[in-house]
Amino acid sequence: MNKNYLTVALLSALVLAACSKKPEEKKTGPMATPVTVAQAAARTVELLEETVGSLESLADPQVSAEVQGKVLQVLAVAGSEVKAGQVLAVLDTQDVSLARQAAQAEFRRVGVLSANQIRNLERLKQLREKNFISQAALDDAIAQASATQDQLAATRAQLDLAERNVGKANIISPVDGRVEKQIVSPGQFVKVGDPLFQVVTTKKLRARLPFPESMADVLKRGMVVRLSSPVAPDKLAGKIEEIRPMAGSGNRAFDVFVTFDNPGAWKPGATVNGTVVLGEHRNAVVVPEQSVVLRPAGKVVYVVQGDKVAQRVVQVGAKQDGMVEILGGLSAGESVAADGAGYLTDQASVTVTNAGKPVAVTVPVTAK
Repeated sequence: MNKNYLTVALLSALVLAACSKKPEEKKTGPMATPVTVAQAAARTVELLEETVGSLESLADPQVSAEVQGKVLQVLAVAGSEVKAGQVLAVLDTQDVSLARQAAQAEFRRVGVLSANQIRNLERLKQLREKNFISQAALDDAIAQASATQDQLAATRAQLDLAERNVGKANIISPVDGRVEKQIVSPGQFVKVGDPLFQVVTTKKLRARLPFPESMADVLKRGMVVRLSSPVAPDKLAGKIEEIRPMAGSGNRAFDVFVTFDNPGAWKPGATVNGTVVLGEHRNAVVVPEQSVVLRPAGKVVYVVQGDKVAQRVVQVGAKQDGMVEILGGLSAGESVAADGAGYLTDQASVTVTNAGKPVAVTVPVTAK
């Protein structure tokens, strides 16, 4: 009994001793926020203004009939690439050919009459020299010969017109380009002035770019414009050549125009993105846009100092493509929190996740 009693007493004492020990208190503190770090860099920052416009052909003539007649052949359809002088359609030439024959006959008739008048005038001049006729008779013959010469010139013009009309039975393209619309069909009778085709040129295009009326005093002729289009891989640069003096009645926008040579893939009517270079800021300080966050004090960045950050109120300028210009409150070379900056407060603890690999700072940056 004594032995069992001692065993139970010993176990009870051990249990009481274990229960009486207090657990060690763990040291606790604020968790460090993981962030990436970017270094503020000094760059030349372009001030840009962007817009979306459309491409236009410098020439899109509507080809119309210059003589009447039935359409015998249509040699070009919508989408056909054509050259200047290429025949698009052929009209029946019977009517214009008959008109030419009539003009030729009239020209020959008047020519014979004029030649006879000239011979007669020469004889009358000789008779006048011998005083066989009066001066009045000679003057009358001179007048008749002059009138016949004028009539001959008129019939010559009529013949030339008839000759031209025969050529106009062939409908030709006035420019190099592409047939946008085929309006006429074989067998159709057309009158003078009836539209037959619409042809657009593609060698030289014009970008129409609308800008808000607030930019009217900023945009100037000669400013550089960068162009891109979803239909073409090329990126081009041109200059503002024209500015429409009045704002549009519907959108109150001013249109500016940039003319350029088509490298090949650009299409009239397509969308074009235009970026005007308004100016540049040299040695501007830029940081990633996520580095700037809004706080009660204003727009701030968090400058990384070891394992903590210091809040810095800044003034921002232009921004685009994920970058923002810092006008004041931060110097080039200082390191700021980028990803994760929105979770920080002044003097917060941080863990840099990209140590030794600062976030790249790129340009250009554009106007807000």
